[in-house]
Amino acid sequence: MVTGGIQQPSVTARPSAARTYPAGLPGEPGPAGLAGDLHALARAVAVATTEPSWRETVLLRLRPVGQGFAEHVRVTEGPAGLYRELLTHSPRLDHGIRLLTREHGAIVAAILAVQRVAERSEAGPDELRRRTGHLLRTLARHRRRGANLLWQAYQTDLGGET
Repeated sequence: MVTGGIQQPSVTARPSAARTYPAGLPGEPGPAGLAGDLHALARAVAVATTEPSWRETVLLRLRPVGQGFAEHVRVTEGPAGLYRELLTHSPRLDHGIRLLTREHGAIVAAILAVQRVAERSEAGPDELRRRTGHLLRTLARHRRRGANLLWQAYQTDLGGET
């Protein structure tokens, strides 16, 4: 039984609520932004390859994914970014933050790989779909890890008597 008032965590121990993040990655929920761009890319790759502008459409849908992810990297890794703020208040998250930062490089490489395959007309649609699938799975895993990291940063132990 808890006999006293519940202690609320300090607001200063949380990243600024005014900061915006690309949707679908740590910091901002919702279908818009990068998450919407990822859905559009998945739909473009799923279209029949007999469409005359199939590759161009995939490249068109890939561009905002790359831009949105670059923005995600900027707001998380930048000098006043989320990761630095998290480390200031929760140094125990260092390993997870280093892992997410390393994943950024792998995701950028996966985006470039999809772009290179889409630009090569001799590359088969199966290869483009495989590369795109890899990118989408990598981003989904990165999103889950980022969400888990934020959960670890903000979880509170309310305690109590047994």
